[in-house]
Amino acid sequence: MFLLLFLAGSSQTSSMARVLASLSYFSSPHFDRTGISAYCKELAANFEWANKLNSMARQASADRAWAAISRFYSNCKRQVPGKKGFPSFKKRGHSVEYKTTGWRLSENRKHLTLTDGFEIGRLKLVGTYDLHFYQVKDIKRVRLVKRADGYYAQFCIAVDREIQVEPSKKVIGLDVGLAHFYTDSNGEKVDNPRFLRKSEKALKRLQKRVSKKFTKGKPQSNNYKKARNKLARKHLKVSRQRKDFAVKLARCVIQSNDVVVYEDLQVRNMIKNRKLAKSISDASWYQFQCWLEYFGKVYGKITIAVPPHWTSQNCSHCGETVVKTLSTRTHECPHCGTVLDRDENAALNILAKGLSTTGHVGTHAWGENDLYLDLVTGSSKLAR
Repeated sequence: MFLLLFLAGSSQTSSMARVLASLSYFSSPHFDRTGISAYCKELAANFEWANKLNSMARQASADRAWAAISRFYSNCKRQVPGKKGFPSFKKRGHSVEYKTTGWRLSENRKHLTLTDGFEIGRLKLVGTYDLHFYQVKDIKRVRLVKRADGYYAQFCIAVDREIQVEPSKKVIGLDVGLAHFYTDSNGEKVDNPRFLRKSEKALKRLQKRVSKKFTKGKPQSNNYKKARNKLARKHLKVSRQRKDFAVKLARCVIQSNDVVVYEDLQVRNMIKNRKLAKSISDASWYQFQCWLEYFGKVYGKITIAVPPHWTSQNCSHCGETVVKTLSTRTHECPHCGTVLDRDENAALNILAKGLSTTGHVGTHAWGENDLYLDLVTGSSKLAR
């Protein structure tokens, strides 16, 4: 119980420092990144709760605040359609980040000691990753993150990961979809796991229990907190299932091919379709694409993102446009007589477009995407 209170206190302090740093910038527009970092020092001098937090942890909070501010102005300058991402002031914090001070690893790498003013003390590390493989000087950041099933320590390590494999001498084009997760240019299909759809019945039951135990205008009971935690754990499990599927499938695709071509879909725009939003979100296409690029870099393979325009409508044999509705699952070209599965035809077009594309290898075809692969955000943070 004391550990939970201390961790909650440090994460809330970090969140408060980030909020005050953002407020100081918008109240005094002449502030820059250096000014926000200096303001954290003033917070430590004026407030006891801020002084308890390690100085580098305060700086990390300022860095996160500046990242949100700069992203907002960058989206405004580039005239990104839709919301520009104005920094949101979060009331509750679920993580605290330390840089190179404020923490200490034991000699056997099984315990982490936090040495700032919150006196969290010694924490036992439970996991399968062997930290002996890395030098302590290579650990650049340590982050404590709260999840529904407990607290996790994340170690950000400066290391280049490269794995040498034998060339497979294969190229492949991928067309993602809802009926099947993807169809490749060879006609192979991978079933869509639909983790959320399979868990909807259990989620609905748990949500009902939470609603029944909620009392408006009064402090919530322990039974309500237990029910809410069970619901959060179920959502966390679904999120981890999606990530595990995307990671394993992306690694398999990269290891089996030398060149992988896929559509650079703007998923955030696609989910505006209220009839398909749940199915598209459940498929986690964007996460799969990000892992493709990551493993492509690790294994030294080529990943090419191409714009998705007309890949489903054009004939892969003669190039003529054959307009089809979403319910039409077979491509029948009246010009050359080609008959193919709709998704296989799209995968062939994607492959042809990728092989004729230059300058988009390993990047998003529509330009830099501000949604960075937070391998350390999302549901369960998988160490790379």
